[in-house]
Amino acid sequence: MADSETRSTIGQQRLNNLWSRGCLFLGTETAIMCGAMSWVSERNLVAAISNAGGFGVIACGAMPVELLEKEIAATKLLTSKPFGVNLITMHPQLMDLIAVCAAANVSHVVLAGGVPPGPAIEAIKAYGAKLLCFTPTAALGKKLIRSGADALVIEGSEAGGHIGPVSTSVLAQEILPEIRDIPVFVAGGIGRGEAIATYLQMGASGVQLGTRFVAAHESIAHQAFKKAFIRGNARDAVASVQIDPRFPVIPVRALKNAGTEAFNVKQLEVAAKVSAGELDQMQGQLEIEHFWAGALRRAVINGDIENGSLMAGQSVGMVKSEQSVTDIMAELVGQAVGYLERF
Repeated sequence: MADSETRSTIGQQRLNNLWSRGCLFLGTETAIMCGAMSWVSERNLVAAISNAGGFGVIACGAMPVELLEKEIAATKLLTSKPFGVNLITMHPQLMDLIAVCAAANVSHVVLAGGVPPGPAIEAIKAYGAKLLCFTPTAALGKKLIRSGADALVIEGSEAGGHIGPVSTSVLAQEILPEIRDIPVFVAGGIGRGEAIATYLQMGASGVQLGTRFVAAHESIAHQAFKKAFIRGNARDAVASVQIDPRFPVIPVRALKNAGTEAFNVKQLEVAAKVSAGELDQMQGQLEIEHFWAGALRRAVINGDIENGSLMAGQSVGMVKSEQSVTDIMAELVGQAVGYLERF
């Protein structure tokens, strides 16, 4: 028993040392961030993750200013621990949303969905928040550091939602050795503590997980949505396909369902109409883009898992049951400690 306890203590100490920089940056007990998932990463899940020693992040998405203001205030009623807000750079009210974060003294702001505009970076830095930005390359990461980023997130194609073309493991090998100036958090396809420990050993300061928390008790996602995750496996989480090069489709990873098949049919129908002169190219592009309008909400909130969008990462196969956030965090930390005990 004593030998086992000693190994566990050693493993925990190693983990503490590996993610100490990330914990210090986030102000948390663990350097585990929750990815910003629209309709899922709201006050209840965000607060639960922060209260469990992680770092919750509100997904602002397309929220109007007034709604974000209410969501931040409601989250503060549920936790006194640090949490962040994820803002999409293409939001038409981006500067107003930053002003909301400043008025609420949000400690960390994540800018996602494109290269952050200079005025947005300046406004976030001006009120004293810590700024996290996503980068797909070391070169852009270094440019973002020069622009004022305090930490970076690298997210591989295994992630759910909108994805890039490169896997997490490749991004980690390319970027972690190149960027040491500021904390780097690794995301995409992480579902177990052993993977967390491995990326920390490679030089990451922490990790970001999204899919693993969708079926948490504290998640407001519809039970049908949660059950789809529990049933799903890695092969079910597929990236959307672009049928015709005339109509660009940003890849989105989600669980296969009737909706994904219908989307492919819609693309073919639109392409045929444009070729026949029934629609111009701009009208065709808009038809394709509007197909998924409201689809994520229909799935997450209403439970329409056949026609809605089931955005999920390939780690979905590691979601085995509905658990509390506390149990998920304890499981992840325990797996990481157990892995580090062996070395």
